[in-house]
Amino acid sequence: MSSYTPRDRTLPGEQLRFFDVTAADGTRLRAWTNDAEGPTVVLCNGLGTNAYCWPALLRPDCGVRVVSWNHRGVGGSERPSDPDAVDIEDFARDAVAVMDHLGIASAPMMGWSMGVNTIFEAAVSHPDRVDGLFAVGGVPGDTFASMLAPLGVPRAARKHMTVNAARLMKQLGGPLTTLARTFPFNHHMTAALQHSGFMLPTGETPLVQRAVREFLTTPIDWYMHLALHSSLHLRVSLSEIDVPTSFVAGTYDVLASAADMRTAAARTDGDYLELAASHFLPLEHPDTVHAALLELVRQSRRQAA
Repeated sequence: MSSYTPRDRTLPGEQLRFFDVTAADGTRLRAWTNDAEGPTVVLCNGLGTNAYCWPALLRPDCGVRVVSWNHRGVGGSERPSDPDAVDIEDFARDAVAVMDHLGIASAPMMGWSMGVNTIFEAAVSHPDRVDGLFAVGGVPGDTFASMLAPLGVPRAARKHMTVNAARLMKQLGGPLTTLARTFPFNHHMTAALQHSGFMLPTGETPLVQRAVREFLTTPIDWYMHLALHSSLHLRVSLSEIDVPTSFVAGTYDVLASAADMRTAAARTDGDYLELAASHFLPLEHPDTVHAALLELVRQSRRQAA
């Protein structure tokens, strides 16, 4: 079981409530909702990330009721009894478990990063539960082959390089976790991260600091364990997708190729928006991403009517 201790990181004007859900295999998941008024959207978050990466969704007037959960072994969710039950297919089943717990028959799904794999997997595995797909900074499968594109790394080498890097970091996870938890991740270090190229400046350093501190509560070896299992998820068949889709990509995103996202949008006849952003679009362009989400929700409701 996770040693996570819940902490209230909400700011004035934000709304967030946590609750527990039992997954299909008995794993206890820490779920959350913004309890806002509006159509329900199921968020499949970036791997190991948290609600605080989505400041626009935590406002009571955001216009959508968001429901989500923390990944297995992350942020108060239990590790499964079978440590290998952490594939993208397991995450898709967890999304359905959260919906069942709340009595949600179907809803649009939004995903960020590896969560994009999850929403597309859910769309082909549980098509009756998915009314629309909103993909932010992610591709519908084989994500590791999409990494490092802005750095000019040849596609044939990308997956080999990134998977081996994850394997090495998993082996070094213990000391790296200790270092990360003792490192003074203060305002100045957060600002440095925002100017590193991996993340871009947002003007909202306290929000970034809050999200990163929460992310670092997950042991690095477990995070890399999740990442390596996620790397096994191959592209889903986009010909099976018959709901509205929308893709929001970052030009400078080293973890999800904008070109691959543009191709996926074309194959699903979906909307495509590319921003001058890194992988952290929900923090760097929260209002623009949120406006695109609301449009996808409107499209989904029109098709379902």
